[in-house]
Amino acid sequence: MGQKVNPLSFRLQVHKNWDSRWFAGKGDFAKWLAEDIKIREIIEKRFESRPTIARIEIERSANMVTVTIHTAKAGVVIGRGGAGVNELKSIIEKIVSSPVRINIEEVKRPELSAKLVAENIAHQLERRINFRRATKMSAQNTMNAGAKGIRIEVAGRLNNAEMARREKLIEGSVPLHTLRADVDFHVARAQMPNGGGITGVKVWIYKGERRDS
Repeated sequence: MGQKVNPLSFRLQVHKNWDSRWFAGKGDFAKWLAEDIKIREIIEKRFESRPTIARIEIERSANMVTVTIHTAKAGVVIGRGGAGVNELKSIIEKIVSSPVRINIEEVKRPELSAKLVAENIAHQLERRINFRRATKMSAQNTMNAGAKGIRIEVAGRLNNAEMARREKLIEGSVPLHTLRADVDFHVARAQMPNGGGITGVKVWIYKGERRDS
């Protein structure tokens, strides 16, 4: 039996960090965890029409909640004259009932974000684009952006076939057992049209070895 390990959690405290960073006592832990999940759901749902959010980080101090949104399109998140950020801030403040600060950080190379690549492929599959074309183009763009390797797996009723199957594409190398290897990973789901069910998309991107760990 294969023992499957998420590449991100496998490398925590080696050279990756938690997306939520805070300490809580017994009374607050469950409440704060539920708030973090709700915050992420609100932000993701707000921009679900196109893949723009690469990562959401949440930090809590004694009297402040800091939400850092890593996005490929900062202008879409900020909105005209900062209206988007202000609206998002007021929504989040109702959930956490304490002051909220929102930071927007632009992702320079979205092709190197596993989340953005996986969601982009899922969106293409939902628009009935051939899965081989979608995965090949995404892999090529990622390799051209400077990645050392990429692995893409799609599973489901591919091309509306009667029987579900799994297909994978590997370019370069993706050393999953090397802890110092900087590997990004994400799982996305495509809701196929005409009762085609759900197609899963997994993406691993190897960006090179980290020497600072």
